Amino acid sequence: MSIRFDGRVAIVTGAGNGLGKSHALALAARGAKLVVNDPGGAVDGSGRAQAAADTVVAEIVKAGGQAVASYDSVAEPASATKIVAKAIEAFGRLDILINNAGILRDKSFGKMDTAEWDAVLKVHLMGSAYVTRAAWPYLQEAKYGRIVMTTSAAGLFGNFGQANYGAAKLGLVGLMNALKIEGLKYGILVNTVAPLAGTRMTENIVPPAFFAKLKPEHVTPAVLYMASEACKESGWIVSAGPGFYARVRMMEGPGAAFDPKTVVSPEALAERWGEVGNLKEAVGFETATDEIARIFLRLGS
Repeated sequence: MSIRFDGRVAIVTGAGNGLGKSHALALAARGAKLVVNDPGGAVDGSGRAQAAADTVVAEIVKAGGQAVASYDSVAEPASATKIVAKAIEAFGRLDILINNAGILRDKSFGKMDTAEWDAVLKVHLMGSAYVTRAAWPYLQEAKYGRIVMTTSAAGLFGNFGQANYGAAKLGLVGLMNALKIEGLKYGILVNTVAPLAGTRMTENIVPPAFFAKLKPEHVTPAVLYMASEACKESGWIVSAGPGFYARVRMMEGPGAAFDPKTVVSPEALAERWGEVGNLKEAVGFETATDEIARIFLRLGS
């Protein structure tokens, strides 16, 4: 099976460097027409420079591909809408959206101010929502779409000094979980990648001995598969790094079952707290309805 994107139009946000650049170049090499979006800011989001997006566009065009640059920020609804409008204006359609743009403003929670919190959530969580919202009507009309969100181990499992980043990244999983349901009847599949890569955003976090080994190109194959027609899954989180790819999923253990006709005391619950925390034979659910149904079945018994 050869995965190609001939005739497809893709937007990659934050595509001027690192992961986004790798995704954009790989999509273009396999036939996609690209909107390379990047306002060209620093890792903390400050500053603007068109050179970041322009350089990637030039590389794609030199290799025989088609691409246009977008310098708009994802962090405001109006500018996010312009990113999608650029794809429609340049290529007349949109098929693929890779929500990759991000910034960092790391600080321990007790020292983090509101501006540092808001800035990170606006780019990662709100920005992904804004661009996706602008793209959604075009994908609905076409009855086809592939959307890839970008989460992080910091959101899935936690990391010191990244409360804002972690909250935003796990929020994207919640967004995906809703959109996978709403997009299904329109042929829109929504998945999420959790990358481990050496980029501007991780160079001060990843030990130097490992940094050079964590090439963004190792993450891109998972993104390209999820962005392709070959992908039939929706609602997956895939951890991706050098030589390793694995699905990550929210799970629920078998739990401690009580008589639902009576209210359990905290003391009675404390006695069986070990059962509450038991994750042996844990199961995952495709939707919240599926999980709630498990409770309703007990209530009806």
